[in-house]
Amino acid sequence: MPRNIWSGAISFGLVTVPIHVISATEDHSIRFHLVHLEDNARVRVRKYCALEDREVSQGEIGKGYEISKDQIVPVTDEELRELPLPTAKAIEIEAFVPAERIDPISVADGYYLQPDGQVAAKPYTLLRKALERSSKVAIAKYAWHGRERLGMLRVRGDVIVLHEMLWEDEIRDPAELAPQAVELSDAEIEEARHLIDRMSRDDLEGDEFTDRYTEAVTGLIEAKREGKKAPAMPEQEAPAGQVVDLMEALKASVQKAQASRGEDATVHEMPKTTAAKKPEKKAPAKKTAARKTTAKKAATKTTAKKATAKRPGKHSA
Repeated sequence: MPRNIWSGAISFGLVTVPIHVISATEDHSIRFHLVHLEDNARVRVRKYCALEDREVSQGEIGKGYEISKDQIVPVTDEELRELPLPTAKAIEIEAFVPAERIDPISVADGYYLQPDGQVAAKPYTLLRKALERSSKVAIAKYAWHGRERLGMLRVRGDVIVLHEMLWEDEIRDPAELAPQAVELSDAEIEEARHLIDRMSRDDLEGDEFTDRYTEAVTGLIEAKREGKKAPAMPEQEAPAGQVVDLMEALKASVQKAQASRGEDATVHEMPKTTAAKKPEKKAPAKKTAARKTTAKKAATKTTAKKATAKRPGKHSA
Protein backbone atom coordinates (compact mmCIF):
# COMPACT_ATOMS: atom_id res chain seq x y z
CA MET A 1 0.00 0.00 0.00
CA PRO A 2 1.47 3.41 -0.96
CA ARG A 3 2.25 5.76 1.90
CA ASN A 4 0.03 8.56 3.11
CA ILE A 5 1.13 11.86 1.48
CA TRP A 6 -1.07 14.30 3.38
CA SER A 7 -3.87 14.19 5.94
CA GLY A 8 -6.62 16.74 6.26
CA ALA A 9 -10.28 17.04 5.35
CA ILE A 10 -12.64 17.79 2.47
CA SER A 11 -14.78 20.81 3.30
CA PHE A 12 -18.15 20.46 1.54
CA GLY A 13 -20.41 23.28 2.73
CA LEU A 14 -20.87 22.56 6.43
CA VAL A 15 -19.88 18.92 5.93
CA THR A 16 -16.32 17.90 6.81
CA VAL A 17 -14.81 14.64 5.58
CA PRO A 18 -11.49 13.64 7.20
CA ILE A 19 -9.27 12.03 4.55
CA HIS A 20 -5.80 10.74 3.76
CA VAL A 21 -4.18 11.55 0.42
CA ILE A 22 -2.60 8.58 -1.37
CA SER A 23 -0.70 8.75 -4.67
CA ALA A 24 -2.85 7.28 -7.46
CA THR A 25 -0.01 6.57 -9.88
CA GLU A 26 3.30 4.71 -9.99
CA ASP A 27 6.44 5.62 -11.90
CA HIS A 28 8.01 2.57 -13.55
CA SER A 29 10.79 4.51 -15.28
CA ILE A 30 14.27 2.97 -15.09
CA ARG A 31 16.55 5.11 -12.91
CA PHE A 32 20.22 5.68 -13.66
CA HIS A 33 22.98 6.79 -11.31
CA LEU A 34 25.62 9.30 -12.29
CA VAL A 35 28.95 7.44 -12.63
CA HIS A 36 32.54 8.26 -13.46
CA LEU A 37 32.95 6.73 -16.96
CA GLU A 38 36.60 5.84 -16.37
CA ASP A 39 35.96 3.45 -13.47
CA ASN A 40 32.13 3.35 -13.04
CA ALA A 41 32.40 4.82 -9.55
CA ARG A 42 29.34 6.68 -8.24
CA VAL A 43 29.36 10.44 -8.67
CA ARG A 44 27.63 12.03 -5.68
CA VAL A 45 26.29 15.54 -5.19
CA ARG A 46 27.37 17.05 -1.89
CA LYS A 47 25.74 20.11 -0.28
CA TYR A 48 28.14 22.85 0.72
CA CYS A 49 27.70 26.12 2.60
CA ALA A 50 29.05 28.84 0.30
CA LEU A 51 30.07 31.07 3.24
CA GLU A 52 31.76 28.49 5.48
CA ASP A 53 33.01 26.36 2.56
CA ARG A 54 32.03 23.11 4.24
CA GLU A 55 29.58 20.29 3.67
CA VAL A 56 26.33 20.61 5.64
CA SER A 57 23.86 17.96 6.79
CA GLN A 58 20.19 17.83 5.82
CA GLY A 59 19.19 19.00 9.30
CA GLU A 60 21.07 22.25 8.75
CA ILE A 61 19.27 23.06 5.49
CA GLY A 62 16.11 25.18 5.32
CA LYS A 63 14.24 27.49 2.96
CA GLY A 64 15.14 31.08 2.17
CA TYR A 65 13.73 33.73 -0.15
CA GLU A 66 16.28 35.90 -1.95
CA ILE A 67 15.27 39.57 -1.90
CA SER A 68 18.68 40.64 -3.20
CA LYS A 69 22.15 39.13 -3.49
CA ASP A 70 22.94 40.40 -0.01
CA GLN A 71 19.60 39.72 1.70
CA ILE A 72 17.83 36.38 2.15
CA VAL A 73 14.77 35.93 4.35
CA PRO A 74 14.65 32.45 6.00
CA VAL A 75 11.24 30.72 6.16
CA THR A 76 10.71 27.53 8.19
CA ASP A 77 8.40 24.63 7.37
CA GLU A 78 6.53 25.27 10.61
CA GLU A 79 5.82 28.87 9.59
CA LEU A 80 4.44 27.66 6.26
CA ARG A 81 2.23 25.11 8.01
CA GLU A 82 0.82 27.80 10.29
CA LEU A 83 -0.17 30.22 7.52
CA PRO A 84 -3.66 31.71 8.13
CA LEU A 85 -5.26 29.88 5.19
CA PRO A 86 -8.34 27.64 5.48
CA THR A 87 -6.86 25.55 2.67
CA ALA A 88 -3.76 24.76 4.76
CA LYS A 89 -5.73 22.16 6.69
CA ALA A 90 -8.52 21.24 4.29
CA ILE A 91 -9.47 20.77 0.65
CA GLU A 92 -12.09 23.52 0.28
CA ILE A 93 -14.69 22.80 -2.41
CA GLU A 94 -15.56 26.08 -4.14
CA ALA A 95 -17.90 24.99 -6.95
CA PHE A 96 -19.28 22.13 -9.04
CA VAL A 97 -19.03 22.19 -12.84
CA PRO A 98 -19.82 19.77 -15.71
CA ALA A 99 -16.86 17.48 -16.33
CA GLU A 100 -16.77 18.33 -20.04
CA ARG A 101 -16.11 21.99 -19.22
CA ILE A 102 -12.66 21.14 -17.79
CA ASP A 103 -9.83 21.58 -20.29
CA PRO A 104 -7.55 18.50 -19.96
CA ILE A 105 -4.46 20.72 -20.35
CA SER A 106 -5.15 22.17 -16.90
CA VAL A 107 -5.32 18.74 -15.20
CA ALA A 108 -2.15 17.26 -13.67
CA ASP A 109 -1.26 14.47 -11.19
CA GLY A 110 -3.98 12.46 -9.48
CA TYR A 111 -4.33 11.30 -5.85
CA TYR A 112 -6.77 8.93 -4.18
CA LEU A 113 -8.62 10.35 -1.20
CA GLN A 114 -9.13 7.74 1.52
CA PRO A 115 -11.69 8.30 4.33
CA ASP A 116 -9.97 8.61 7.71
CA GLY A 117 -11.74 5.92 9.72
CA GLN A 118 -15.33 4.71 9.96
CA VAL A 119 -16.62 8.09 11.15
CA ALA A 120 -15.62 9.63 7.82
CA ALA A 121 -17.11 6.76 5.75
CA LYS A 122 -20.67 8.13 5.64
CA PRO A 123 -19.96 11.74 4.58
CA TYR A 124 -17.30 10.43 2.17
CA THR A 125 -19.78 8.06 0.52
CA LEU A 126 -22.40 10.82 0.47
CA LEU A 127 -20.10 13.13 -1.50
CA ARG A 128 -19.06 10.33 -3.87
CA LYS A 129 -22.63 9.30 -4.70
CA ALA A 130 -23.75 12.92 -5.08
CA LEU A 131 -20.92 13.53 -7.56
CA GLU A 132 -21.87 10.41 -9.50
CA ARG A 133 -25.53 11.38 -9.83
CA SER A 134 -24.77 14.99 -10.73
CA SER A 135 -22.30 14.03 -13.52
CA LYS A 136 -20.20 16.95 -12.30
CA VAL A 137 -16.78 17.43 -10.77
CA ALA A 138 -15.90 19.52 -7.73
CA ILE A 139 -13.40 22.37 -8.02
CA ALA A 140 -11.46 22.95 -4.80
CA LYS A 141 -8.51 24.85 -3.35
CA TYR A 142 -5.84 23.43 -1.03
CA ALA A 143 -2.33 24.33 0.15
CA TRP A 144 0.53 21.89 -0.40
CA HIS A 145 4.31 22.27 -0.61
CA GLY A 146 4.45 25.99 -0.02
CA ARG A 147 1.69 27.19 -2.32
CA GLU A 148 -2.08 27.24 -2.69
CA ARG A 149 -3.31 25.02 -5.47
CA LEU A 150 -6.43 24.45 -7.52
CA GLY A 151 -7.85 20.93 -7.66
CA MET A 152 -10.58 18.83 -9.23
CA LEU A 153 -12.44 16.06 -7.38
CA ARG A 154 -14.02 13.28 -9.43
CA VAL A 155 -15.15 9.70 -8.86
CA ARG A 156 -13.21 6.62 -9.99
CA GLY A 157 -14.81 3.36 -9.00
CA ASP A 158 -15.76 3.72 -5.34
CA VAL A 159 -13.07 6.28 -4.56
CA ILE A 160 -12.83 10.06 -4.86
CA VAL A 161 -9.83 11.27 -6.83
CA LEU A 162 -8.14 14.64 -6.42
CA HIS A 163 -6.37 16.02 -9.49
CA GLU A 164 -3.96 18.91 -9.31
CA MET A 165 -4.96 21.73 -11.66
CA LEU A 166 -3.08 24.65 -13.11
CA TRP A 167 -4.20 28.19 -12.50
CA GLU A 168 -5.45 30.00 -15.58
CA ASP A 169 -2.38 32.26 -15.75
CA GLU A 170 -0.10 29.18 -15.78
CA ILE A 171 -1.43 28.01 -19.15
CA ARG A 172 0.16 29.63 -22.18
CA ASP A 173 -2.00 31.05 -24.96
CA PRO A 174 -1.59 28.80 -28.05
CA ALA A 175 -2.88 31.42 -30.53
CA GLU A 176 0.57 32.28 -31.87
CA LEU A 177 1.26 28.61 -32.60
CA ALA A 178 -1.77 28.07 -34.84
CA PRO A 179 -0.96 27.53 -38.56
CA GLN A 180 -1.98 29.98 -41.23
CA ALA A 181 -5.34 29.50 -42.92
CA VAL A 182 -5.43 26.61 -45.40
CA GLU A 183 -8.10 25.33 -47.77
CA LEU A 184 -9.64 21.92 -47.10
CA SER A 185 -12.39 20.25 -49.06
CA ASP A 186 -15.37 18.60 -47.38
CA ALA A 187 -14.27 15.30 -48.91
CA GLU A 188 -10.87 15.51 -47.19
CA ILE A 189 -12.46 16.28 -43.82
CA GLU A 190 -14.92 13.39 -44.23
CA GLU A 191 -12.12 11.00 -45.14
CA ALA A 192 -10.19 12.08 -42.04
CA ARG A 193 -13.32 11.53 -39.95
CA HIS A 194 -13.69 8.10 -41.53
CA LEU A 195 -10.11 7.30 -40.45
CA ILE A 196 -10.98 8.39 -36.90
CA ASP A 197 -13.98 6.03 -36.96
CA ARG A 198 -11.80 3.13 -38.12
CA MET A 199 -9.23 3.81 -35.38
CA SER A 200 -11.80 4.32 -32.60
CA ARG A 201 -12.05 1.87 -29.68
CA ASP A 202 -13.63 1.63 -26.24
CA ASP A 203 -10.49 0.93 -24.19
CA LEU A 204 -6.72 1.34 -24.07
CA GLU A 205 -5.85 -2.32 -23.63
CA GLY A 206 -3.49 -4.14 -25.97
CA ASP A 207 0.15 -4.50 -26.96
CA GLU A 208 0.18 -1.12 -28.68
CA PHE A 209 -0.38 0.56 -25.29
CA THR A 210 2.64 -0.95 -23.52
CA ASP A 211 5.82 0.92 -22.54
CA ARG A 212 8.17 -0.43 -25.21
CA TYR A 213 10.92 2.04 -24.33
CA THR A 214 11.26 0.67 -20.78
CA GLU A 215 11.21 -2.89 -22.17
CA ALA A 216 13.97 -1.98 -24.63
CA VAL A 217 16.13 -0.35 -21.92
CA THR A 218 15.64 -3.42 -19.69
CA GLY A 219 16.76 -5.66 -22.57
CA LEU A 220 19.82 -3.46 -23.13
CA ILE A 221 20.81 -3.63 -19.44
CA GLU A 222 20.33 -7.42 -19.29
CA ALA A 223 22.41 -7.95 -22.43
CA LYS A 224 25.27 -5.79 -21.14
CA ARG A 225 25.14 -7.48 -17.72
CA GLU A 226 25.58 -10.87 -19.41
CA GLY A 227 28.29 -9.60 -21.75
CA LYS A 228 26.13 -9.98 -24.86
CA LYS A 229 25.61 -7.65 -27.76
CA ALA A 230 22.87 -5.08 -27.40
CA PRO A 231 19.62 -6.09 -29.12
CA ALA A 232 19.45 -4.78 -32.68
CA MET A 233 16.80 -2.26 -33.56
CA PRO A 234 14.07 -3.87 -35.70
CA GLU A 235 13.87 -2.65 -39.28
CA GLN A 236 11.22 -0.05 -39.83
CA GLU A 237 9.43 1.03 -42.94
CA ALA A 238 11.15 3.86 -44.75
CA PRO A 239 9.34 7.18 -44.39
CA ALA A 240 7.05 7.91 -47.29
CA GLY A 241 8.52 11.39 -47.69
CA GLN A 242 6.51 14.51 -48.33
CA VAL A 243 2.78 13.97 -48.71
CA VAL A 244 1.71 15.27 -52.10
CA ASP A 245 -1.88 14.06 -52.24
CA LEU A 246 -3.57 14.40 -48.85
CA MET A 247 -6.68 12.47 -49.94
CA GLU A 248 -4.63 9.50 -51.15
CA ALA A 249 -2.68 9.48 -47.87
CA LEU A 250 -5.95 9.44 -45.91
CA LYS A 251 -7.37 6.60 -48.00
CA ALA A 252 -4.18 4.59 -47.55
CA SER A 253 -4.37 5.21 -43.78
CA VAL A 254 -7.97 3.99 -43.68
CA GLN A 255 -6.99 0.81 -45.57
CA LYS A 256 -4.10 0.22 -43.16
CA ALA A 257 -6.40 0.66 -40.15
CA GLN A 258 -8.91 -1.76 -41.65
CA ALA A 259 -6.22 -4.32 -42.41
CA SER A 260 -4.88 -4.13 -38.84
CA ARG A 261 -8.35 -5.10 -37.61
CA GLY A 262 -8.76 -7.88 -40.13
CA GLU A 263 -11.41 -5.97 -42.06
CA ASP A 264 -11.80 -5.60 -45.80
CA ALA A 265 -9.21 -3.00 -46.69
CA THR A 266 -10.18 -2.55 -50.32
CA VAL A 267 -13.42 -0.57 -50.33
CA HIS A 268 -15.29 1.53 -47.83
CA GLU A 269 -18.55 3.37 -48.14
CA MET A 270 -18.31 7.11 -47.73
CA PRO A 271 -20.72 8.70 -45.23
CA LYS A 272 -23.84 10.15 -46.81
CA THR A 273 -23.13 13.81 -46.37
CA THR A 274 -23.36 16.88 -48.54
CA ALA A 275 -19.74 16.42 -49.52
CA ALA A 276 -20.35 12.84 -50.62
CA LYS A 277 -23.37 13.83 -52.74
CA LYS A 278 -21.52 16.39 -54.85
CA PRO A 279 -20.14 13.86 -57.37
CA GLU A 280 -23.67 12.50 -57.90
CA LYS A 281 -24.90 15.93 -59.07
CA LYS A 282 -22.13 16.05 -61.67
CA ALA A 283 -22.89 12.56 -62.96
CA PRO A 284 -25.59 13.61 -65.49
CA ALA A 285 -23.16 16.12 -66.98
CA LYS A 286 -20.58 13.35 -67.43
CA LYS A 287 -23.19 11.14 -69.17
CA THR A 288 -24.18 14.01 -71.47
CA ALA A 289 -20.55 14.59 -72.32
CA ALA A 290 -20.18 10.90 -73.02
CA ARG A 291 -23.24 10.95 -75.32
CA LYS A 292 -21.83 13.98 -77.21
CA THR A 293 -18.51 12.20 -77.66
CA THR A 294 -20.25 9.04 -78.93
CA ALA A 295 -22.42 11.06 -81.30
CA LYS A 296 -19.38 12.93 -82.57
CA LYS A 297 -17.56 9.65 -83.21
CA ALA A 298 -20.59 8.23 -85.01
CA ALA A 299 -20.86 11.33 -87.16
CA THR A 300 -17.17 11.08 -88.03
CA LYS A 301 -17.60 7.43 -89.05
CA THR A 302 -20.61 8.30 -91.25
CA THR A 303 -18.67 11.10 -92.94
CA ALA A 304 -15.76 8.74 -93.50
CA LYS A 305 -18.02 6.14 -95.10
CA LYS A 306 -19.53 8.74 -97.46
CA ALA A 307 -16.08 9.95 -98.39
CA THR A 308 -15.00 6.39 -99.11
CA ALA A 309 -18.02 5.78 -101.31
CA LYS A 310 -17.27 8.88 -103.43
CA ARG A 311 -13.58 7.93 -103.95
CA PRO A 312 -13.51 4.20 -104.85
CA GLY A 313 -10.44 4.60 -107.00
CA LYS A 314 -8.18 5.79 -104.21
CA HIS A 315 -9.48 3.17 -101.81
CA SER A 316 -8.84 0.30 -104.26
CA ALA A 317 -5.36 1.58 -105.09
